[in-house]
Amino acid sequence: MFKDRLDAGYALANRLLKYKNTDTIVLAIPKGGIPIGYIVANELRLPLEPIFSKKIGYPGYKEYAIGAVSAWGSFVTPHSGVSESYIREETDRIKEYLKQLQNAYLDGRAPAQLNGKTLIVIDDGIATGNTLLATINTLKQQQPAKIIVAVPVSTQLGFDLLSKHCDELISIITESQYFHGVGAYYQNFRDVSEEQVLYYLDKNRKKCDRIFKSDKPGISSVCENSQGKR
Repeated sequence: MFKDRLDAGYALANRLLKYKNTDTIVLAIPKGGIPIGYIVANELRLPLEPIFSKKIGYPGYKEYAIGAVSAWGSFVTPHSGVSESYIREETDRIKEYLKQLQNAYLDGRAPAQLNGKTLIVIDDGIATGNTLLATINTLKQQQPAKIIVAVPVSTQLGFDLLSKHCDELISIITESQYFHGVGAYYQNFRDVSEEQVLYYLDKNRKKCDRIFKSDKPGISSVCENSQGKR
């Protein structure tokens, strides 16, 4: 069990040390993945970016993901009974929502360019894995060098599903039997506020700025990429 999301972040960072100071971007899923992603990015000296992505739910059963829309594209798995007009309307609605998030979290910057980069995708846990799978498929459209999914806890079902669709999957706790929800594996699983999200993103950007200005080898190009055109 983890004390909180920050504790989980340190545990994950220890599993990801080979990516320290490399051409890698940490992508964290708001809101729960942001504190974990911050610690991982901080420990590995990497830039942190929020994943602007939201699932497209099945009509009448929104929790079941049939696709996703992200700042980098969209992906839909064909399903019977789902019309093209429904997909189009949901995609447009989600794009507008993500634009608002982007304005709030990036303060006018464009999302990072992912082509050719190694991506570490962070969340606070995996249940079915369906939503994260849809997000991974949108990231693949940007042709990254590698996609690593890293979470503190996962079901065996979610682990088996996602391991087929990414280059590496790290789960510190993989529960094969009785899974009582992601929050059951944290002593403190309070909701992450908007203020906390902005705090962690701002702290990482300031650190990345310092690294960029000092022109440290290995990661200055990644920091420049994630901070926008200078």
